[in-house]
Amino acid sequence: MDGTLVDTEELWWQAVQEVAGPIGHRLTDADIPEVLGRAVHHTAAHLHRVTDGARSAGELCGALEARFTALVSTQVRPLPGALTLLDALAAEGVPVGLVTASPRSVADLVLRALGANRFAVSVTAGETPRTKPAPDPYLAAVRQLGAAPPACVAVEDTPTGVTSAEAAGCRVLAVPSAVPIPSAHGRAVVSSLVEADPALLRALVKDRSFNALT
Repeated sequence: MDGTLVDTEELWWQAVQEVAGPIGHRLTDADIPEVLGRAVHHTAAHLHRVTDGARSAGELCGALEARFTALVSTQVRPLPGALTLLDALAAEGVPVGLVTASPRSVADLVLRALGANRFAVSVTAGETPRTKPAPDPYLAAVRQLGAAPPACVAVEDTPTGVTSAEAAGCRVLAVPSAVPIPSAHGRAVVSSLVEADPALLRALVKDRSFNALT
């Protein structure tokens, strides 16, 4: 979802910057692995560590979620090609699931912006024992869809998300955002969803019947 369907990765980075600044930490490229594609609690724990406990991890969680939700509620917009791909998948009867490391409050805002009817299932942070990069979120979505992981294509923009999807056994269409992602067996890479269509996703599973997860 974040960085694939909507441009929330930039908003998440902004939210983290605004929370980190007042406690003496300026984000750099070194923070990217601990911020992009990560759940709120993971980034909060990271800020707690790098600021020597200036605020508790719990306080940071609350501050990050509140600021991120506020930004998404006013600034979220679909990325190029996102709605076209969703419509094309719907036209072919392909079930689509939303899998995100964002909290439910943020995911619901995005679902409303994109049209909740476009998604058969959704899995957010806190709804599985572990979040990305563990496979749990994708495994949960696959179960809810009644599918097998190899018949599912995950659309991801970060190495964290790719690791999660592939650990679950899904194929991957990568749309890199801040960090390059190489192509690999069972993984295709495009620069934008404008380049994606159902045929590309179907080729990854080598089957006419498949499910999409993003």
